[in-house]
Amino acid sequence: MTACPKNMTYGPCGGVDAGGGCEVAPLPCPWVARPIAAWAGPEAPAPGRHRMLDLMDVRPVVVADLPTRPLDRAALLHSADLLAGSVDAVLTGDNGGARVQYPPSYRAALLTGAGVAVWAGLNCRDRNRVALEGELAALADAGAAAVHCVTGDHTAVGHRPDAAPVFDLDSTQLAALARAAGLLTSVGEAPCGPPAGVRPARLAEKVRAGAQVCFVNHAGGAGPVAEFVAAGPDVPYIACVPVVLDSVQAELISGFTGFVLPDGFLERILDAPDPEVAGIDAAVTMAQDLLGVAGVRGVDLSAVPGPGGAERTARAMATIGRALGGGGIRPG
Repeated sequence: MTACPKNMTYGPCGGVDAGGGCEVAPLPCPWVARPIAAWAGPEAPAPGRHRMLDLMDVRPVVVADLPTRPLDRAALLHSADLLAGSVDAVLTGDNGGARVQYPPSYRAALLTGAGVAVWAGLNCRDRNRVALEGELAALADAGAAAVHCVTGDHTAVGHRPDAAPVFDLDSTQLAALARAAGLLTSVGEAPCGPPAGVRPARLAEKVRAGAQVCFVNHAGGAGPVAEFVAAGPDVPYIACVPVVLDSVQAELISGFTGFVLPDGFLERILDAPDPEVAGIDAAVTMAQDLLGVAGVRGVDLSAVPGPGGAERTARAMATIGRALGGGGIRPG
C-alpha cells in the first residue's frame, strides 16, 4: 500500500496514534479505515516441538527485555548474567534510542553460549527479505528459543533519520518465514491501537501466516487484556508488564505510541518513599493479575532504562522474575 510509509501489506502497525494518525508522517493511517487484509500466503506448516511452548503448558513463563548498552559485548553478557536463573528468556528486541545494534543472530549466539535462552527480536526496517531469511537461518543455527517478528519503527523515528528504511516485508510476512524456518514464532499486537476493534482479527491473520505466540502490548491492566484475549485466536499470550523505577523511566515509557498504563500506575510509584521498591512491587502485582487472565501464559518485563540505568534495571527485573517463579529453562 503505497500510502503507508512502511509499505505494509498487512497493516496497521502498532504505531497508530490515538487520533488514527501515522507515527511517521502527518497524515491519517491509511489502514485505519480499511478492512483487515486476509493472509494470502501459504498455510503455516504443522507445529514442531518447542521447549518454550512445552514450559507454557506446565507454568507461565517470564520473559524480560534485555537492558544493556548497544554495541558492547561485555555489557550485553553482564546484563544477561544478572537475569540468568531469574527469567526464562531474554527478549533482544529493537531499541528506539539506539538504532545501530549487533545483528540479532550474533546476540543470540553470544547469549545462548553464555547459558541464557534468547527470544530474539527481528524487525523489517533494516533488512530486505534476503537478509531476513539469512538472519532466520542463523537464529535457528544459534539455538534461539524463539523469534519475535515485528515490522519495526521507521527510521524517521529515532536517532538515525539519515538511514534509508527498507520494509521489504511486514511482521505478518516475516512470521511466515520464521515459522517455515522451524523457529517458535511470536508477534505483537497493540489492543489499544486504532482501530482497536479489529486488532484481534488482525492477530488471527498473523496466526494463519505462522505466528504461534502473541505478545500483548501495554493495554491498561488485566481487564482490557482479558477482553482482547477473549476476542482473539486460541494461542498462548504473553502480556507486557511495565517496569518503572524512577521519573526518567516514567517519562520515557509515557512517550511510546499505543502504550496505555492503568490509571495512577506511574503516580503511585513516583510518589512512594522509595520509587524503585514501589516499581518492583507494582510490576509483581500487575504480572500476577495478568497471569490470572485465561489464555495468558506468560509475562514480558518491559522497561526503558535511562542513561546509565541498564544494570539497575536488570537487577530489578531479576528480583521480579524470581518473585514470579521464572528461570526454569536453559538454552538447548
